[in-house]
Amino acid sequence: MSLNAFDTHPLVLSGIVFKKSTGIYHVRSGERVVTCAISNRLRKVLIYPIADRSSIGHHRVVDIEDIHMVDPVAIGDEVVYTDAGEGSGLITEVRPRRTQLTRRAPGPKPLEQVIVANVDVVIPVVSGAQPKPRWGMIDRYLASAESCGVAAMVCVTKIDLLRKHQMDELMEVVEDYRRIGYAVLLTNSSTGDGIEALREKLTGKLSALVGMSGVGKTTLLNAVQPGLGLRVSAVNVMLDKGRHTTTNLEMFPLDGGGYIVDTPGMKTFGLWDTDMDDVGLLFPEIAPFVGQCKFGLDCQHQTEPGCAVKAAMERGEISGRRYRNYLSIRDQPTAELK
Repeated sequence: MSLNAFDTHPLVLSGIVFKKSTGIYHVRSGERVVTCAISNRLRKVLIYPIADRSSIGHHRVVDIEDIHMVDPVAIGDEVVYTDAGEGSGLITEVRPRRTQLTRRAPGPKPLEQVIVANVDVVIPVVSGAQPKPRWGMIDRYLASAESCGVAAMVCVTKIDLLRKHQMDELMEVVEDYRRIGYAVLLTNSSTGDGIEALREKLTGKLSALVGMSGVGKTTLLNAVQPGLGLRVSAVNVMLDKGRHTTTNLEMFPLDGGGYIVDTPGMKTFGLWDTDMDDVGLLFPEIAPFVGQCKFGLDCQHQTEPGCAVKAAMERGEISGRRYRNYLSIRDQPTAELK
């Protein structure tokens, strides 16, 4: 992904949002960095009439609604802006996104929060030990990536801290993920195990790291590229200041090509715009059995007779752990990250 591949015009220019904090967007356009605000129009939806346009007029707006999202501009967005001079500008348009990683924003009002736009791969990071891995959260991240149509892989850190029985337990989970199609990298930042493989996966892509605090993302990034984790950590501390938010983010360039975004401070994580009856479709090993039960799409895959999902679990085609996590997500769409 290139940040410099955009045509320019004397007044109307384009670029990529590579850094943002509340109300401020840093756009790279060619060799320039422009600090931008956004047009109020981007926070509104214009409602046009449904009737025959020839009788009303092509450009008549009949209503205006607020958009149902926290912020219409996200890290990774390709935007159009007007140059206001002295290194400042106004974003007037967000170009169509290839992909986006989205969550339901915390709060009583349902709002979409786009975490990273045009992302190529989402990487849930989990510690093998200290803290103990929370596979339920990893499955939430993976389900979210599936709902957004974004590729995902799992990265396990701190494998050097595992005893033999812990490693055996870990490998059972790893093989579950690999069997259903997810790549899993086991890393040891001290010895370098798995680091080159991770570096290759990141090269040339816009990658987003997701994971709880303490899982070793800073150390991992330092191993991938010396000093990178420290730069990311410094920005997270400076911008976040202890608040649980994803409004302050930055894309960091990788020496081999590509960019990486760490997503600190998410207190809660929930799927956006997903019918809870469709959560099974976000689990690759469960999806083929949805609708195949005795009670069809009405089956809740719990106590009903003739449930194809439970039968597949009993045959070992679906792990009990993943099945339980599927039920948890369906019954509790948003979970706290503790």
